[in-house]
Amino acid sequence: MSRNDEQKKAKKDAMKRLRQERKQKIKEIAATMKAQKEAVKAIKDQLKNDVGTVPQIARETGISPDKVLWYIAALKKYGEISEAEKDGGYFRYILTEGPPGEISSGQPDGSQNTA
Repeated sequence: MSRNDEQKKAKKDAMKRLRQERKQKIKEIAATMKAQKEAVKAIKDQLKNDVGTVPQIARETGISPDKVLWYIAALKKYGEISEAEKDGGYFRYILTEGPPGEISSGQPDGSQNTA
């Protein structure tokens, strides 16, 4: 075997070991990501039907209120939901229409075209 072939084999073996060592961690991370996607989908589905507060969304989806608040904050940050009116001490949340930054009037400054 040439030196180049030995290096290739050593790299291949090292990658194989690394994959094996990290296999369990990769499974855990994949499961966490799947759970997060399901939670976000449940929250969005709930908000498709009606506006809601964090406690209402938690009650309807079965997700703990602290996790709902976390997901709501992320969804709000990325423009997928927005705050509506207040309901007592809680804001109500609603799904936004269209991608973030989209202006419905068609004009960049939000003004209407009168011409």
